[in-house]
Amino acid sequence: MSLDANDFAQAVEKYHLALDEFMKGNPAPAKKLFSQQDDVTLGNPFGPFAHGRKQVVETMEQAASNYRDGDATGFENIATCVTSELAYLVEVERLRSKVGGRSDVTPLALRVTSVFRPEDGLWKIVHRHADPITTAQPANSVLRR
Repeated sequence: MSLDANDFAQAVEKYHLALDEFMKGNPAPAKKLFSQQDDVTLGNPFGPFAHGRKQVVETMEQAASNYRDGDATGFENIATCVTSELAYLVEVERLRSKVGGRSDVTPLALRVTSVFRPEDGLWKIVHRHADPITTAQPANSVLRR
Protein backbone atom coordinates (compact mmCIF):
# COMPACT_ATOMS: atom_id res chain seq x y z
CA MET A 1 0.00 0.00 0.00
CA SER A 2 1.45 3.32 -1.07
CA LEU A 3 0.95 6.46 1.01
CA ASP A 4 0.37 9.79 -0.70
CA ALA A 5 0.14 13.52 0.07
CA ASN A 6 -3.44 13.16 1.37
CA ASP A 7 -2.33 10.47 3.80
CA PHE A 8 0.53 12.72 4.85
CA ALA A 9 -1.83 15.64 5.46
CA GLN A 10 -3.89 13.41 7.76
CA ALA A 11 -0.71 12.32 9.59
CA VAL A 12 0.27 15.97 10.08
CA GLU A 13 -3.18 16.74 11.51
CA LYS A 14 -2.73 13.91 14.05
CA TYR A 15 0.76 15.20 14.79
CA HIS A 16 -0.56 18.70 15.52
CA LEU A 17 -3.26 17.29 17.82
CA ALA A 18 -0.59 15.24 19.61
CA LEU A 19 1.49 18.40 20.12
CA ASP A 20 -1.53 20.04 21.72
CA GLU A 21 -1.58 17.19 24.25
CA PHE A 22 2.20 17.39 24.68
CA MET A 23 1.82 20.99 25.86
CA LYS A 24 -0.46 19.68 28.61
CA GLY A 25 2.31 17.31 29.73
CA ASN A 26 0.91 14.25 27.94
CA PRO A 27 3.43 12.61 25.58
CA ALA A 28 1.32 9.48 24.85
CA PRO A 29 -0.30 10.60 21.55
CA ALA A 30 3.04 11.86 20.17
CA LYS A 31 4.86 8.65 21.13
CA LYS A 32 2.40 6.67 18.99
CA LEU A 33 3.37 8.73 15.92
CA PHE A 34 7.10 8.00 16.13
CA SER A 35 8.80 5.11 14.40
CA GLN A 36 9.25 1.86 16.30
CA GLN A 37 12.62 1.34 14.56
CA ASP A 38 15.97 1.84 16.26
CA ASP A 39 17.09 4.51 13.79
CA VAL A 40 14.52 7.01 15.12
CA THR A 41 16.02 10.28 16.42
CA LEU A 42 14.83 13.29 18.40
CA GLY A 43 16.42 16.66 19.06
CA ASN A 44 14.46 18.78 21.51
CA PRO A 45 15.15 22.15 23.15
CA PHE A 46 15.99 20.55 26.51
CA GLY A 47 19.03 18.47 25.67
CA PRO A 48 21.15 16.51 23.22
CA PHE A 49 19.88 14.25 20.46
CA ALA A 50 18.20 11.01 21.45
CA HIS A 51 18.78 7.98 19.21
CA GLY A 52 16.83 4.72 19.23
CA ARG A 53 13.26 4.03 20.26
CA LYS A 54 13.97 3.58 23.98
CA GLN A 55 16.00 6.78 24.27
CA VAL A 56 13.52 8.79 22.18
CA VAL A 57 10.57 7.69 24.35
CA GLU A 58 12.46 8.53 27.56
CA THR A 59 13.42 11.94 26.14
CA MET A 60 9.83 12.67 25.09
CA GLU A 61 8.53 11.78 28.55
CA GLN A 62 11.13 14.04 30.18
CA ALA A 63 10.39 16.90 27.75
CA ALA A 64 6.61 16.63 28.26
CA SER A 65 7.13 16.84 32.03
CA ASN A 66 8.32 20.44 31.48
CA TYR A 67 4.88 21.52 30.21
CA ARG A 68 1.51 21.93 31.93
CA ASP A 69 -1.90 23.41 31.12
CA GLY A 70 -0.94 24.41 27.60
CA ASP A 71 -1.94 23.95 24.01
CA ALA A 72 -0.80 24.38 20.44
CA THR A 73 -2.11 27.66 19.06
CA GLY A 74 -0.92 27.46 15.45
CA PHE A 75 1.51 26.11 12.91
CA GLU A 76 3.31 28.17 10.28
CA ASN A 77 4.21 25.91 7.38
CA ILE A 78 7.57 26.78 5.83
CA ALA A 79 7.98 23.75 3.56
CA THR A 80 6.50 20.32 2.93
CA CYS A 81 7.77 17.59 0.65
CA VAL A 82 6.17 14.20 0.14
CA THR A 83 7.58 11.31 -1.90
CA SER A 84 6.61 7.65 -1.81
CA GLU A 85 9.53 6.83 0.50
CA LEU A 86 9.98 9.90 2.69
CA ALA A 87 8.27 13.14 3.66
CA TYR A 88 9.36 16.17 5.60
CA LEU A 89 7.68 19.08 7.26
CA VAL A 90 9.35 22.37 8.21
CA GLU A 91 7.29 24.69 10.36
CA VAL A 92 7.17 27.11 13.24
CA GLU A 93 5.05 25.73 16.04
CA ARG A 94 3.19 28.35 18.07
CA LEU A 95 2.50 27.01 21.52
CA ARG A 96 1.69 28.14 25.04
CA SER A 97 2.12 26.40 28.36
CA LYS A 98 3.27 26.61 31.93
CA VAL A 99 6.95 25.79 31.43
CA GLY A 100 9.10 24.29 34.17
CA GLY A 101 8.10 25.69 37.53
CA ARG A 102 6.34 28.77 36.16
CA SER A 103 2.78 29.38 37.28
CA ASP A 104 1.80 31.48 34.25
CA VAL A 105 0.92 30.24 30.80
CA THR A 106 3.61 31.59 28.49
CA PRO A 107 3.66 31.70 24.68
CA LEU A 108 6.56 30.00 22.92
CA ALA A 109 7.58 29.23 19.37
CA LEU A 110 9.73 26.40 18.08
CA ARG A 111 11.50 26.01 14.75
CA VAL A 112 10.86 22.40 13.80
CA THR A 113 11.90 19.95 11.10
CA SER A 114 10.13 16.58 11.09
CA VAL A 115 10.95 13.66 8.80
CA PHE A 116 8.45 10.87 8.17
CA ARG A 117 8.49 7.53 6.36
CA PRO A 118 5.88 4.90 5.65
CA GLU A 119 5.80 2.06 8.19
CA ASP A 120 3.07 -0.56 8.28
CA GLY A 121 0.74 1.57 6.15
CA LEU A 122 1.15 4.78 8.21
CA TRP A 123 3.43 7.81 8.07
CA LYS A 124 5.73 7.58 11.11
CA ILE A 125 8.14 10.22 12.41
CA VAL A 126 11.75 9.08 12.08
CA HIS A 127 13.32 12.38 13.08
CA ARG A 128 12.21 15.55 14.83
CA HIS A 129 14.40 18.53 15.60
CA ALA A 130 12.94 21.47 17.52
CA ASP A 131 14.65 24.56 18.86
CA PRO A 132 13.55 28.01 20.00
CA ILE A 133 15.40 29.96 17.28
CA THR A 134 12.67 31.69 15.28
CA THR A 135 14.33 35.09 14.78
CA ALA A 136 17.71 36.22 13.47
CA GLN A 137 20.54 35.73 15.96
CA PRO A 138 23.95 37.41 16.22
CA ALA A 139 26.96 35.39 15.04
CA ASN A 140 28.33 34.95 18.57
CA SER A 141 25.10 33.26 19.65
CA VAL A 142 26.56 29.93 18.44
CA LEU A 143 29.48 30.20 20.87
CA ARG A 144 29.27 28.37 24.19
CA ARG A 145 29.41 30.64 27.19
